[in-house]
Amino acid sequence: MGFWPGGWGYSLLTATAMTVAVALCGFLVGVVLGCLGAAASFSRLRAFRWAADVYTTLLRGIPDLLVIYLFYFGSSSLLTTVGALFGAEGFVGAPAFLTGALAIGVVSGAYQMQVFRGAVLALPKGEIEAGRAYGMKSLLLFRRIVLPQAARFAIPGVGNVWQLVLKESALISVIGLVELMRQAQIGAGSTRQPFSFYLTAGALYLLISFISGRGFRLAEQRAMRGIRRVA
Repeated sequence: MGFWPGGWGYSLLTATAMTVAVALCGFLVGVVLGCLGAAASFSRLRAFRWAADVYTTLLRGIPDLLVIYLFYFGSSSLLTTVGALFGAEGFVGAPAFLTGALAIGVVSGAYQMQVFRGAVLALPKGEIEAGRAYGMKSLLLFRRIVLPQAARFAIPGVGNVWQLVLKESALISVIGLVELMRQAQIGAGSTRQPFSFYLTAGALYLLISFISGRGFRLAEQRAMRGIRRVA
Protein backbone atom coordinates (compact mmCIF):
# COMPACT_ATOMS: atom_id res chain seq x y z
CA MET A 1 0.00 0.00 0.00
CA GLY A 2 3.08 2.24 0.13
CA PHE A 3 4.86 4.40 -2.45
CA TRP A 4 8.00 2.29 -2.79
CA PRO A 5 8.65 0.19 -5.92
CA GLY A 6 5.95 -2.44 -6.13
CA GLY A 7 3.61 -0.48 -3.86
CA TRP A 8 0.10 0.51 -4.84
CA GLY A 9 0.10 4.05 -3.41
CA TYR A 10 0.65 5.91 -6.68
CA SER A 11 -1.89 3.75 -8.49
CA LEU A 12 -4.54 4.48 -5.87
CA LEU A 13 -3.84 8.21 -5.93
CA THR A 14 -4.05 8.24 -9.73
CA ALA A 15 -7.34 6.37 -9.54
CA THR A 16 -8.58 8.85 -6.93
CA ALA A 17 -7.81 11.71 -9.31
CA MET A 18 -9.74 9.87 -12.03
CA THR A 19 -12.71 9.49 -9.68
CA VAL A 20 -12.73 13.21 -8.91
CA ALA A 21 -12.39 14.08 -12.61
CA VAL A 22 -15.24 11.88 -13.83
CA ALA A 23 -17.48 12.90 -10.93
CA LEU A 24 -16.78 16.60 -11.54
CA CYS A 25 -17.46 16.32 -15.27
CA GLY A 26 -20.69 14.43 -14.61
CA PHE A 27 -21.70 16.97 -11.97
CA LEU A 28 -21.15 19.91 -14.35
CA VAL A 29 -23.16 18.18 -17.07
CA GLY A 30 -25.89 17.74 -14.47
CA VAL A 31 -25.78 21.44 -13.56
CA VAL A 32 -26.38 22.42 -17.19
CA LEU A 33 -29.18 19.88 -17.67
CA GLY A 34 -30.69 20.78 -14.30
CA CYS A 35 -30.81 24.48 -15.18
CA LEU A 36 -32.35 23.77 -18.59
CA GLY A 37 -34.88 21.40 -17.04
CA ALA A 38 -35.83 23.87 -14.33
CA ALA A 39 -36.27 26.62 -16.92
CA ALA A 40 -38.44 24.30 -19.02
CA SER A 41 -40.59 23.45 -16.01
CA PHE A 42 -41.48 27.15 -15.65
CA SER A 43 -42.11 27.64 -19.36
CA ARG A 44 -45.45 28.85 -20.61
CA LEU A 45 -45.34 26.13 -23.28
CA ARG A 46 -46.95 22.91 -22.14
CA ALA A 47 -44.59 20.82 -24.31
CA PHE A 48 -41.56 22.13 -22.44
CA ARG A 49 -43.16 21.50 -19.05
CA TRP A 50 -44.15 17.99 -20.14
CA ALA A 51 -40.63 17.23 -21.40
CA ALA A 52 -39.09 18.41 -18.12
CA ASP A 53 -41.51 16.28 -16.10
CA VAL A 54 -40.82 13.19 -18.23
CA TYR A 55 -37.05 13.74 -17.94
CA THR A 56 -36.95 13.97 -14.16
CA THR A 57 -39.47 11.17 -13.64
CA LEU A 58 -37.74 8.79 -16.04
CA LEU A 59 -34.16 9.36 -14.88
CA ARG A 60 -35.01 9.23 -11.18
CA GLY A 61 -36.95 5.99 -11.67
CA ILE A 62 -34.31 4.02 -13.62
CA PRO A 63 -31.33 2.46 -11.79
CA ASP A 64 -28.13 4.42 -12.37
CA LEU A 65 -26.26 1.29 -13.42
CA LEU A 66 -28.81 0.67 -16.17
CA VAL A 67 -28.32 4.22 -17.49
CA ILE A 68 -24.55 3.65 -17.62
CA TYR A 69 -25.04 0.40 -19.54
CA LEU A 70 -27.45 2.05 -21.97
CA PHE A 71 -25.07 4.91 -22.65
CA TYR A 72 -22.01 2.68 -23.06
CA PHE A 73 -23.45 -0.13 -25.16
CA GLY A 74 -25.73 2.20 -27.11
CA SER A 75 -22.87 4.50 -28.11
CA SER A 76 -20.58 1.49 -28.73
CA SER A 77 -23.15 -0.05 -31.06
CA LEU A 78 -23.38 3.23 -32.93
CA LEU A 79 -19.60 3.49 -33.23
CA THR A 80 -19.36 -0.13 -34.37
CA THR A 81 -21.96 0.51 -37.09
CA VAL A 82 -20.22 3.67 -38.26
CA GLY A 83 -16.83 1.94 -38.15
CA ALA A 84 -18.15 -0.91 -40.29
CA LEU A 85 -19.14 1.60 -42.96
CA PHE A 86 -15.49 2.69 -43.14
CA GLY A 87 -14.09 -0.83 -43.19
CA ALA A 88 -13.43 -1.37 -39.48
CA GLU A 89 -13.96 -4.86 -38.13
CA GLY A 90 -15.11 -6.02 -34.72
CA PHE A 91 -16.56 -4.21 -31.74
CA VAL A 92 -15.68 -0.53 -31.28
CA GLY A 93 -15.99 0.46 -27.64
CA ALA A 94 -17.02 3.96 -26.65
CA PRO A 95 -14.65 5.96 -24.40
CA ALA A 96 -15.42 4.86 -20.86
CA PHE A 97 -14.67 8.26 -19.31
CA LEU A 98 -16.89 10.19 -21.71
CA THR A 99 -19.85 7.83 -21.62
CA GLY A 100 -19.59 7.40 -17.85
CA ALA A 101 -19.49 11.14 -17.21
CA LEU A 102 -22.44 11.74 -19.54
CA ALA A 103 -24.44 8.94 -17.92
CA ILE A 104 -24.05 10.15 -14.35
CA GLY A 105 -24.46 13.73 -15.60
CA VAL A 106 -27.84 12.95 -17.12
CA VAL A 107 -28.93 11.21 -13.93
CA SER A 108 -27.70 13.97 -11.64
CA GLY A 109 -29.36 16.56 -13.87
CA ALA A 110 -32.76 15.10 -13.00
CA TYR A 111 -32.08 15.64 -9.30
CA GLN A 112 -30.49 19.06 -9.77
CA MET A 113 -33.50 20.16 -11.77
CA GLN A 114 -35.68 19.64 -8.70
CA VAL A 115 -33.14 21.46 -6.52
CA PHE A 116 -33.09 24.50 -8.82
CA ARG A 117 -36.84 24.45 -9.24
CA GLY A 118 -37.36 24.38 -5.48
CA ALA A 119 -34.87 27.21 -5.03
CA VAL A 120 -36.77 29.40 -7.48
CA LEU A 121 -40.10 28.59 -5.83
CA ALA A 122 -38.59 29.59 -2.46
CA LEU A 123 -38.00 33.14 -3.66
CA PRO A 124 -40.34 35.83 -2.29
CA LYS A 125 -42.80 36.61 -5.07
CA GLY A 126 -42.80 40.26 -4.09
CA GLU A 127 -39.20 40.72 -5.28
CA ILE A 128 -39.97 39.28 -8.71
CA GLU A 129 -43.12 41.38 -8.99
CA ALA A 130 -41.14 44.47 -7.96
CA GLY A 131 -38.58 43.78 -10.68
CA ARG A 132 -41.31 43.46 -13.28
CA ALA A 133 -43.00 46.63 -12.02
CA TYR A 134 -39.65 48.41 -12.38
CA GLY A 135 -39.66 47.44 -16.04
CA MET A 136 -37.04 44.69 -16.06
CA LYS A 137 -37.04 42.32 -19.01
CA SER A 138 -37.13 38.59 -18.30
CA LEU A 139 -33.40 38.05 -18.89
CA LEU A 140 -32.40 41.02 -16.75
CA LEU A 141 -34.83 39.94 -14.04
CA PHE A 142 -33.33 36.46 -14.04
CA ARG A 143 -29.73 37.73 -13.94
CA ARG A 144 -30.16 40.35 -11.22
CA ILE A 145 -32.87 38.94 -8.97
CA VAL A 146 -33.71 35.29 -9.59
CA LEU A 147 -30.24 33.79 -10.12
CA PRO A 148 -28.39 35.38 -7.15
CA GLN A 149 -31.25 34.67 -4.75
CA ALA A 150 -31.98 31.14 -5.98
CA ALA A 151 -28.29 30.21 -5.75
CA ARG A 152 -28.43 30.77 -1.99
CA PHE A 153 -31.23 28.25 -1.56
CA ALA A 154 -29.79 25.78 -4.06
CA ILE A 155 -26.30 25.35 -2.60
CA PRO A 156 -27.24 22.82 0.14
CA GLY A 157 -29.23 20.68 -2.28
CA VAL A 158 -26.54 20.86 -4.95
CA GLY A 159 -24.00 19.76 -2.34
CA ASN A 160 -26.10 16.68 -1.60
CA VAL A 161 -26.30 15.88 -5.33
CA TRP A 162 -22.51 16.15 -5.55
CA GLN A 163 -22.15 13.52 -2.84
CA LEU A 164 -24.48 11.24 -4.81
CA VAL A 165 -22.49 11.80 -8.00
CA LEU A 166 -19.27 10.99 -6.18
CA LYS A 167 -20.68 7.65 -5.07
CA GLU A 168 -22.22 6.95 -8.47
CA SER A 169 -18.78 7.33 -10.08
CA ALA A 170 -17.86 3.95 -8.59
CA LEU A 171 -20.42 2.33 -10.90
CA ILE A 172 -18.45 3.39 -13.97
CA SER A 173 -15.92 0.68 -13.18
CA VAL A 174 -18.30 -1.80 -14.83
CA ILE A 175 -17.49 -0.34 -18.27
CA GLY A 176 -13.75 -0.51 -17.79
CA LEU A 177 -12.75 2.87 -16.40
CA VAL A 178 -9.94 2.47 -13.87
CA GLU A 179 -11.13 4.79 -11.13
CA LEU A 180 -10.75 4.33 -7.38
CA MET A 181 -13.16 1.41 -6.99
CA ARG A 182 -11.77 -0.44 -10.00
CA GLN A 183 -8.19 0.10 -8.87
CA ALA A 184 -9.07 -1.24 -5.43
CA GLN A 185 -10.52 -4.34 -7.06
CA ILE A 186 -7.38 -4.83 -9.14
CA GLY A 187 -5.12 -4.40 -6.13
CA ALA A 188 -7.24 -6.71 -3.99
CA GLY A 189 -7.15 -9.41 -6.64
CA SER A 190 -3.41 -9.10 -7.24
CA THR A 191 -2.32 -9.10 -3.59
CA ARG A 192 -5.18 -11.14 -2.11
CA GLN A 193 -5.64 -8.44 0.52
CA PRO A 194 -9.18 -7.24 -0.21
CA PHE A 195 -9.81 -5.78 3.24
CA SER A 196 -6.77 -3.47 3.07
CA PHE A 197 -7.56 -2.14 -0.40
CA TYR A 198 -11.28 -1.68 0.10
CA LEU A 199 -10.69 -0.02 3.47
CA THR A 200 -8.20 2.35 1.85
CA ALA A 201 -10.65 3.10 -0.96
CA GLY A 202 -13.35 3.85 1.60
CA ALA A 203 -11.03 6.21 3.46
CA LEU A 204 -10.20 8.05 0.22
CA TYR A 205 -13.88 8.40 -0.66
CA LEU A 206 -14.56 9.79 2.80
CA LEU A 207 -11.67 12.24 2.43
CA ILE A 208 -13.01 13.54 -0.87
CA SER A 209 -16.50 13.76 0.60
CA PHE A 210 -15.27 15.64 3.68
CA ILE A 211 -13.24 18.18 1.70
CA SER A 212 -15.99 18.83 -0.84
CA GLY A 213 -18.64 18.97 1.88
CA ARG A 214 -16.58 21.53 3.74
CA GLY A 215 -16.29 23.56 0.55
CA PHE A 216 -20.05 23.57 0.02
CA ARG A 217 -20.64 24.64 3.63
CA LEU A 218 -18.25 27.55 3.22
CA ALA A 219 -19.97 28.53 -0.02
CA GLU A 220 -23.35 28.41 1.73
CA GLN A 221 -22.11 30.56 4.60
CA ARG A 222 -20.70 33.09 2.16
CA ALA A 223 -23.89 33.18 0.11
CA MET A 224 -26.06 33.67 3.19
CA ARG A 225 -24.09 36.61 4.58
CA GLY A 226 -26.40 39.42 5.58
CA ILE A 227 -29.46 37.15 5.64
CA ARG A 228 -31.23 36.84 8.96
CA ARG A 229 -32.31 33.33 9.85
CA VAL A 230 -35.29 32.69 12.06
CA ALA A 231 -34.43 30.22 14.83
